[in-house]
Amino acid sequence: MSDVDGCELCSNPGGDVLWSDRRLRVVRVDDPDYPGFLRVIWQGHVREMGDLDRVHRSCLMDAVFAAERAVVELLRPDKVNLASLGNMTPHLHWHVIPRFRGDPHFPDPVWAARRGGRLVPLPMPVAAYGREVAASLAASLPASIDVRVPPAAA
Repeated sequence: MSDVDGCELCSNPGGDVLWSDRRLRVVRVDDPDYPGFLRVIWQGHVREMGDLDRVHRSCLMDAVFAAERAVVELLRPDKVNLASLGNMTPHLHWHVIPRFRGDPHFPDPVWAARRGGRLVPLPMPVAAYGREVAASLAASLPASIDVRVPPAAA
């Protein structure tokens, strides 16, 4: 696993880092249509789930499910979309997207044409959401070396 020049997710975090360890990171994606959108990103440049061994796949999926659980507990969405596409960014990552009836694309995928709908704001300030997700991830993922949780914002 190594960094690849020109890879968007090798060269920058891909969002506000909420939790990370030496293997992966969980970030909040700045998307005005989906303010609760999280991304779980494998740290090394890996293209496909099958490129990881069983232990690392399990580690990644544990983080995806922990992120999903945090979103459900904090936002109570009607649905959570989980997707690993990588067509545009060939660096292994999972999208964790809270969906609400009547959001700009519901019930279609987030990449479909807008249907109108309404923006569904976070029920708390963005910084507080980030801290709550970080705390939930820290509590549910096994501790490992080099774990970083962002400091509380003022």
